[in-house]
Amino acid sequence: MLRKTVLAFLLLGAAVPVAAQVRLNDPSVVETVRAMQPGQYLWAPEIAPAGPVMIIVSLRDQRAYVYRNGLPIGISTVSTGKEGHVTPTGVFTILQKRVDHKSNLYNNAPMPYMQRLTWDGIALHAGNLPGYPASHGCIRLPRAFAQKLYEITNLGLTVVITDGDAVPRVAPGPGLRQGPVEPAAAAAEIQWHPRRAASGPVAIVISDTDRSIVVLRNGVEIGRAPAHIEGGVGQPAAYALQSVTNGDFRWMKIALPGQEGAGTALSADERARLSMPESFREKLAAILQPGTTVVITRDSLQGSDTGDATTVIAEEEG
Repeated sequence: MLRKTVLAFLLLGAAVPVAAQVRLNDPSVVETVRAMQPGQYLWAPEIAPAGPVMIIVSLRDQRAYVYRNGLPIGISTVSTGKEGHVTPTGVFTILQKRVDHKSNLYNNAPMPYMQRLTWDGIALHAGNLPGYPASHGCIRLPRAFAQKLYEITNLGLTVVITDGDAVPRVAPGPGLRQGPVEPAAAAAEIQWHPRRAASGPVAIVISDTDRSIVVLRNGVEIGRAPAHIEGGVGQPAAYALQSVTNGDFRWMKIALPGQEGAGTALSADERARLSMPESFREKLAAILQPGTTVVITRDSLQGSDTGDATTVIAEEEG
């Protein structure tokens, strides 16, 4: 994350009256964020009052980063899955939201402001933050932060969970859970089924490994086609569509934890590196709108899973 970007964010955020907010007069902004105590968070939505929202969760840092229009508007401490119940890494979409939710497996444990990421139990929600991973796989947030986050999200919004070093695996929901397919076979056919989800947020996942692009709407796969990025992918990348003017699509970079360049526009030359069938590009362009997100990964889109060494819970849990 760019020090200057975060600095601007924190300076603006200093005026926001939040009881649990960290002190903003520390000598190093980066150290300030790193030194946040359990339950502390920053929230400054006025930095980007409107636009696409994306959430990045870092298991290594135990932090959640909220971006709108490619700019950080919130940072929070979190508590993720403990040993034996590791939170899966991956690219997810919000599948369900409930303000007042209870766990079916753990004595009706409360899960306020629940935002479901998988149908087998992983969700964002308010909960206890002891300062280390302690959940059964969910991502616990400070209650006030969870409420604020809940108010600005929609179904289908993209959530990236990463452990920092590993490339996030793709697991947006049941629609992508297919059996293993050879990359060449997957690239041989264009699929386009927009009626599967007639409306809702659009998210795009591009795999450099099997040269494929998948389009999700409201968390449901509606399209798939071969795609290629000239020069390959150096590291995972995320983008948000800020605006569309006379057919010109303005994409803004969203920096994953440890990356720089948040809020910078994707140049025409960079966009030209991505190739796909023209017929598919036209179909895709027709449904793109501000708020669309793109995640580029080296991981395969075939036989999508939820990461390495994770315990999958059967029902709602936290």
